[in-house]
Amino acid sequence: MGKIKCSLLVVDDEPYILATLAALLNPDFEVLTAESGEVAQRFFAEREIDLILSDQKMPRMSGVQLLEWVRTSHPKTVRLLMTGFAELEEAVDAINRGQILRYISKPWKTEELRDILLSAARTFLLERSHEQLLEELREVNDRLLKLNSELEQRVADRTKELEEANHELEQKNKMLEKLALTDPLTGLPNRRAMDRLVERELRRRDRYPSPLAVGLIDVDHFKAINDKYLLPGGDKVLVDLSRTLTSSLRTVDLLGRIGGEEFLVIAPETNLEGAFVVGERIRTTVEAASFSFKDEAISVRVSIGVAVAEEGVTSDFDAMKELAAKALSQAKKTGRNRCVVMSMTDSTLTIARPR
Repeated sequence: MGKIKCSLLVVDDEPYILATLAALLNPDFEVLTAESGEVAQRFFAEREIDLILSDQKMPRMSGVQLLEWVRTSHPKTVRLLMTGFAELEEAVDAINRGQILRYISKPWKTEELRDILLSAARTFLLERSHEQLLEELREVNDRLLKLNSELEQRVADRTKELEEANHELEQKNKMLEKLALTDPLTGLPNRRAMDRLVERELRRRDRYPSPLAVGLIDVDHFKAINDKYLLPGGDKVLVDLSRTLTSSLRTVDLLGRIGGEEFLVIAPETNLEGAFVVGERIRTTVEAASFSFKDEAISVRVSIGVAVAEEGVTSDFDAMKELAAKALSQAKKTGRNRCVVMSMTDSTLTIARPR
């Protein structure tokens, strides 16, 4: 980058974060700060901004909303987002739609944050340099009708640097996609995300003892649906089912797709009786829902296995997942379209399909 400093607008509604980032980044950037999306927009009205780093969770205008506005109004500005784990699904969605260049997890690591911003600044400067050199080349062609060999070489060098930078960015984006914690088909958290969420709930109940239920949901006879309606039909059923399952859960419950036609639900502070209620509500909601593909109705039913760790009962994720799989297997063996709930203390109850 040499002595050239990119302008960097940092947007966060917490003043101490703005002050911390300004002190950290001032040696490498011309740092501007804004405490809201509205203040940030006024900066763009007054001057050019090279890079913008915005927090996601802000009142009135979220970080994604602000960066979408920047993309439309000032497309050359490099956009980066800071987000906590709870807003990670929104961040991944923003990346998938091409809204931002990178996201930075909060709390950030100082060197990682600086490296990401310096990499973004290098890419921005290379793109700007490339555009300027192309403009110079066009002007020379217009005036002299011949190319200047030295300028040609500079353009070639800058183009090569830009290609290398873009290749590096492409590789990093591919890595980011692999590490993304969202299922691309349904938009739900994927297996990696759900594993982390279960571990988080288990750690929380270590500090604040409470019951916890973990359930496995499997579509009955899904292979027959795939065989008849092929992959597009099967995918549509899974997408519609994810919405139906979500609608049947409480706001505190967490749902993810962990593979194929299998879903995982985490129900915090849910004892054995509560797990029966949650499982049966899921089953009956799916049973009553309408599913179709190309105007042809499809009958969709689910079997559910739930493991419950009552308050005071110590457990880990592997044990709960194994017990939930055992309960799911029993639901399948006893006729499907039913829910089996098992306690980590070996008491078992089956909720059968109504006759």
